[in-house]
Amino acid sequence: MHPYNEAILETSPLDIKIAFHTRSEGYSPPHWHEALEILYPLNGESDIFIEGIPYHQKNKQLLVVDSNKVHSTQHKGNSAMFLCIHVTKKSLEWYFPRILDYHICCYPDMITDEMFPVYLSMCYCMKRITELYMTNSPTFLLESEGLILQVLSNLILHFATDSAPLLGDNDKLAMNRIREIIQYVETHFTEPVYLQDVANLLGIGKEYFCRFFKKNMGISFLNYVNEVRAAHIYHDLIHTDEPIQALMEKNGFTNQKLFNKTFKTLYGCTPSQIRKTQYTQK
Repeated sequence: MHPYNEAILETSPLDIKIAFHTRSEGYSPPHWHEALEILYPLNGESDIFIEGIPYHQKNKQLLVVDSNKVHSTQHKGNSAMFLCIHVTKKSLEWYFPRILDYHICCYPDMITDEMFPVYLSMCYCMKRITELYMTNSPTFLLESEGLILQVLSNLILHFATDSAPLLGDNDKLAMNRIREIIQYVETHFTEPVYLQDVANLLGIGKEYFCRFFKKNMGISFLNYVNEVRAAHIYHDLIHTDEPIQALMEKNGFTNQKLFNKTFKTLYGCTPSQIRKTQYTQK
C-alpha cells in the first residue's frame, strides 16, 4: 500500500499500464519495478530521488524513471493528480530488439536548449492522453498507446544511451541485492527486522551489509526500515480512524520517541496534526 489513490486502466497487450494517481502531501519510500515509468504531474510539485540523486519535478513536466532503478518521492503541497505510465521494456523487443540494453535518462533538471523541442513534444503527448481520459473518448486506449509509442521512440532516439557495455557483473549483483532487500522489508516491516537476518539472506557479513546498503541507498538500513513503516502509518492516518498508538504498533514501531522523530523528519509535522487536518477537511 502506498499513500495515494489511483485509477488504473486495464493493462494492454503491449503491457502498457496507464494510471491516474491522486496523492496527498507526503513521502513514498524507496522502491523499484521492472517496468519503465513515465511521470507527468497535472498539478503540484515533487522531489524524485533516483538512486539517491534528487530531481525536482513541477506540474506539466515529464520525468522518466528507467526500469530497475531504486527511487522514492517527496510530494509537496496538498492533494495532486498525475499521470503515471508503466511500460515493460521486454514487451517492445519486437519493435526495437536491443531496447533492454538502453538506459533512458530524461529529467526536467537536465533538459538542454537543444533537447527542449523534443521534450516539449513528449509533454504534449502526455497532455493529450490526459485530455482523452477526461473527455471519456471511446478510443482512449487506442490513441493513448499510439502517443506513448511516440514518446518511447523519442526517448530512445534522444534521451537514451547504450548501457550494455557499462553494466558489469558487480553492478548487476548490487542491483539484485538491493531489490531483494527492498522486497524483504516490504514483506516484514510490521515485524522486528534485524540486520543479521537480512545479511544472512544475502550471504554476506553484517558489517559489509551496512556499508553496502548505505553506499547504494544513501541512508542506513535501520533508517530505511523506519521510513517504510512511517509511510504506511501516514497512509493509515489518512484512510482509517485507528488510534495513533495502535497504528504505530501495527506497523512495527516499538519506540515512541523514534517514531515521533522519524515521522516529523519525513513529513514536517506530527501524526496528530495529520489526523487533525483530515478531520477538518471532512
